[in-house]
Amino acid sequence: MVHEVEARCAPFAGEVAEPPRVARYDVNAAMIRNWVEAHDDLNPVYVDPEAARATGRRDVVCPPAMISTWVMAGYRRHREIHRLRAEGVSEDFAYSRLLAVLDEAGFTSVVATNVEQDYVRELHPGDHVTAHFAIEDVSPVKRTGLGDGVFITLRKRYVDRHGDLLVEERFRLLRFNPDTVHPDTEEGR
Repeated sequence: MVHEVEARCAPFAGEVAEPPRVARYDVNAAMIRNWVEAHDDLNPVYVDPEAARATGRRDVVCPPAMISTWVMAGYRRHREIHRLRAEGVSEDFAYSRLLAVLDEAGFTSVVATNVEQDYVRELHPGDHVTAHFAIEDVSPVKRTGLGDGVFITLRKRYVDRHGDLLVEERFRLLRFNPDTVHPDTEEGR
């Protein structure tokens, strides 16, 4: 089964993961304030226009780590995706088809492992973000403490309304089969 899963997953590497995600809203001061308060971030350039201008910026800036929040689809979309997956329906794009292959093989659980981001420019209120996703890599099946799984690396490019690059990101996650925890691993004892 391992070789079959690997053979079915390998062709997804290099594919466009899904249609571009276009932010529902422009970058805005209210959401920035909510973010920094939730994270107890006291950097004044995020909320105080005068403090931002004192550093040479034209206005407040968006915290860099907030980039993905602008293109999040919302909870209704999250529920819809899980309803479709529970019904065995995969949408007609590569990432959805890849997840269907992994679900079928029992790799139903997920954990994010790491993210790498390269920031090209700061975001200001009024910027509009679109994210383009590609499946950069799907690893061979690995034995992990959580169970057998594959590491999926997504390459994300966040751009502004003019198509200019804002952030490049590599997001890696592990899709694993929780029924395959091995007793000979530290976590399996």
